[in-house]
Amino acid sequence: MHAAHEAAYGLWSLVILNSAVFLIFAFSFFKPQTSRDWRSFSAFSAFIVALFVEMYGFPLTIYLLSGWLQVRYPEIDLMSHDAGHLWSTLLGEKGNPHFGLLHIISNALIILGFWLLSSSWHVLYQAQRAHTLAITGTYAYIRHPQYVAFTFIMFGFLLQWPTILTLLMFPLLMFMYGHLAIVEEREMQAEFGDSYQSYIAKTPRFLPNLSSRTA
Repeated sequence: MHAAHEAAYGLWSLVILNSAVFLIFAFSFFKPQTSRDWRSFSAFSAFIVALFVEMYGFPLTIYLLSGWLQVRYPEIDLMSHDAGHLWSTLLGEKGNPHFGLLHIISNALIILGFWLLSSSWHVLYQAQRAHTLAITGTYAYIRHPQYVAFTFIMFGFLLQWPTILTLLMFPLLMFMYGHLAIVEEREMQAEFGDSYQSYIAKTPRFLPNLSSRTA
């Protein structure tokens, strides 16, 4: 049993490897250039590192909740890797959590987030080169697709492996991204004037208005 616990956690090489893979992947799509870009990417990076530290390194959330979890779910080996999928445990899912509905939804959100990040960057890069507004592709539906992409990825991971720290970080990061979006819009309006005001009037900030597109 002790050996199984050691195999489930304390795997710091996996913490480093997984963090590096996801952050390099996100960096290759996001390609931060301004100080605002770096702030948003750094906040996302902190979330990812905190997640993988608990997933493979030290299960702080499991330790803090171990008393309650042991009483509520005495049949579960809390130090096993599967026990870290807390939503699956709390909802009473049976079997391997990697094949459960929550995990499938989680993976779909993460993939969607990275796709949105990639497709948004291509449009933004072309607009920056031409010194014009980014209003095509995903930007035709929402004004800040990259912030929405980060949200999808982080929420996907929260469904898969919730921790106390990442659950606390998530609303703070949402507030930060909202603030950055407002600051960015002020700068764009100062630079592009009526053109950007017209874009704002017909394009939502974060949630696409699909009904108006199909009307």
